[in-house]
Amino acid sequence: MLLAIDCGNTNTVFSIWDGERFLCTLRTSTEHQRTADQYFVWYSTLLRHYRIEVEISDVIISSTVPRVVFNLRVFADRYFNCRPLVVGKPECRLPVEVRVDAGTQVGPDRLVNTVAGFDLHGGDLIVVDFGTATTFDVVDTDGAYIGGAIAPGVNLSLQALHEAAAALPHVDVTRPEKVIGTNTVACMQSGVFWGYVGLINGICERIKAERGRAMMVIATGGLAPLFQQGTDMFDMFEDELTMHGLTVIHDYNKEG
Repeated sequence: MLLAIDCGNTNTVFSIWDGERFLCTLRTSTEHQRTADQYFVWYSTLLRHYRIEVEISDVIISSTVPRVVFNLRVFADRYFNCRPLVVGKPECRLPVEVRVDAGTQVGPDRLVNTVAGFDLHGGDLIVVDFGTATTFDVVDTDGAYIGGAIAPGVNLSLQALHEAAAALPHVDVTRPEKVIGTNTVACMQSGVFWGYVGLINGICERIKAERGRAMMVIATGGLAPLFQQGTDMFDMFEDELTMHGLTVIHDYNKEG
């Protein structure tokens, strides 16, 4: 079985793939000092809790935090006796091209989302990923990654607003009933929610205009369902987009 690991700036997700479906998905906070042994204690404890017995034969890793990759490699080698595929490394081939400026390093998460989006929906896509940053990835007609845009993430913006303005409290992001807030919290929630609706719509429309064609907009990431409510910004929501991309990349490398 395949263990797919997606390490982001905030959370790290482990999913077990049996070739047809994900048996379970485990989530922990991303900490660069966590050792291979600590990963295994956490991982094995949760598997026992869910009464899942599996034998992992392959591991694939996508990480936007380079410092954690070493310990994840040791984790795979020590406990599953396998050398993991790491997206972005030369030995990990991609089933799509990357057409950006020479010397540019593209985040592994963006490459994985591109592969997954093209596998599920074909080309001419905009993938909007709500993570620590909000990223926009543009997938060409033939599935190639051709660039995109990066904006501050929703929670990052709220945190910055709270920390930079002493009088403003920390608030949770939610869809406000009205645009015009009548108290501080409602004003902040309106500004963040509707501000991001405007940002997402604006960037997607400019991408479509620049490309001169219709494009499907796919949303993924933790806050995507919130922004899907009551708006028509997205054509599709894919909860497991990144994990699906990791399985596609793994299969592509195995077949080669």
